[in-house]
Amino acid sequence: MYQPVDIIIQQFLFTYDVLKAQTADLSHADSLRQLPFRGNCLNWILGHLIVSRGRLLLMLGEPPLWSKEEAAPYGRGSAPITAENADQACSLEKLRADLDASQVRVLAALQKINPADLEKPVGDQTLFYWLSRLAFHEAYHAGQTEQLRQLAGKDDAVFI
Repeated sequence: MYQPVDIIIQQFLFTYDVLKAQTADLSHADSLRQLPFRGNCLNWILGHLIVSRGRLLLMLGEPPLWSKEEAAPYGRGSAPITAENADQACSLEKLRADLDASQVRVLAALQKINPADLEKPVGDQTLFYWLSRLAFHEAYHAGQTEQLRQLAGKDDAVFI
């Protein structure tokens, strides 16, 4: 029988596979392409998810992958990365490597959780609430990468 943490782990496995597939064979310049309407580029989304994974790691007693300074351009409410401030963006190569590193650390931290830990308070909610919410948050942004891949001219369908 699956435990709730097993389902959360599975969600992070799914979204990681989607992110890897959607960013395969894209260039750094591709990752900076902007939609013709309000939204964030693929570079920002990947960085934002690494920041989000850092929050998850902190909740589980582990240090985040990035410092506050590294995370700043990708935090919630940060300015979109555009041609005017692209010098603040991490290279797509670094984002891919840091996504890989964060995956190893997130899975290891999640695997340490016992069922009773999920009921522990984190702020005004439980750990389970926040882990579930962060898994959904990642899936939401992973879905956005399909359109951004197409914007880069790939004209393909990536199915996981």
